[in-house]
Amino acid sequence: MNTDFDLLIVGAGMVGSSLAIALQNSGLRIALVEAQDLLEHHQPGFDDRGIALSYGSQRIFETMQLWPQLADKASAIKGIHISDRGHFGATRLTAEAENVPALGQVMTAKHLGIQLNQALQQHPTLSILTPLQVDSLEQNATSVTVTLSDGQQLTTKLLVGADGQFSTIRELLGLSSWQREYQQTAITANVLPERAHQNWAYERFTEHGPLALLPMSEGRCSLVWTVQTGKEKSLLECSEQQFAEQLQTAFGYRLGHFEKIGQRSSYPLGLMQTNQPVQHRVVLIGNAAHSLHPIAGQGFNLGLRDAAVLAELIATHREDCGHASVLHDYADWQQRDQDKVVSATDFLVKTFSNNSFLLGHGRSLSLALLNGLPALKSRLAKTSMGLSDKQTRLSRGLPL
Repeated sequence: MNTDFDLLIVGAGMVGSSLAIALQNSGLRIALVEAQDLLEHHQPGFDDRGIALSYGSQRIFETMQLWPQLADKASAIKGIHISDRGHFGATRLTAEAENVPALGQVMTAKHLGIQLNQALQQHPTLSILTPLQVDSLEQNATSVTVTLSDGQQLTTKLLVGADGQFSTIRELLGLSSWQREYQQTAITANVLPERAHQNWAYERFTEHGPLALLPMSEGRCSLVWTVQTGKEKSLLECSEQQFAEQLQTAFGYRLGHFEKIGQRSSYPLGLMQTNQPVQHRVVLIGNAAHSLHPIAGQGFNLGLRDAAVLAELIATHREDCGHASVLHDYADWQQRDQDKVVSATDFLVKTFSNNSFLLGHGRSLSLALLNGLPALKSRLAKTSMGLSDKQTRLSRGLPL
């Protein structure tokens, strides 16, 4: 068939860019359409948002030959401490117990973005089309035709929508989605604790939602603090000292006093999953297909697995990467991964974000029991690291 491109990706965020880079040696003609200028970057600073990569995601970047460029500014997660405010139960997961170098890695989203963009510039068969948007699309028997905001029309064997939670491709296809609003808001900031974090991450459940601290470089921690919607306004507007005091009350003194609070921001929390993200010669991945609560830190990691699975299948069907068999195989595997993570995330939010007396004691007992059951704890660790049997094959670059 005669098309302008074999693969056209809409959205050059972390998931869309990762898909393009994973196929850099495939020889396929690839286009990447992005609404923003990819070359506008600033130097990283104290307030750059942290992002957590599971161990499985680190391995995926290793197979993409991108990890050496990322590793120098990554902070390893050597342990995870899970607790419930006001209750005695706690669980500790360690890299040593799982016989891995780290349970995960934390770096700034800006650093990851810079490295991805540099890799895109070196892609031998990639056309980057910016700043442009898709205005319309038409699905044909052997191709998809898209019309861009500058009027040009392009044809492709496969169209991938990686354009985020408010996906234009999803809207143009008229796809519905399942959504749940939690009436929660996440407050994010980088903070500097008095004591060294020693590469430990902390997940502390409170009656209003989880509070997570992730280890970062220069002694910093990346904070994601879930509060009831409406309560965030006072926390965003109060002084740094007042914020530190309230954070101290919620988290405790395990890391001593919080000595510096970076720029605070917030965003509403919910859950979204697209109904039938695989269509004729079109597939949605990442936040275009599913948007998660950050309670388990799985959002980007799930999106990266979307990209890695799709890249593996495309690379083995280069003659027609948009063929129905390719998309059937993708849906057959990745839909189960997505459903599992979405269900688990929703369960955690409902179970660990309330002040029910009975549930509180049940959570406490569960965490205490879990800490004394190595086999079950190891299973939890492998899930958080993205290391199921198939995910392990994927992270090692083995055939699916």
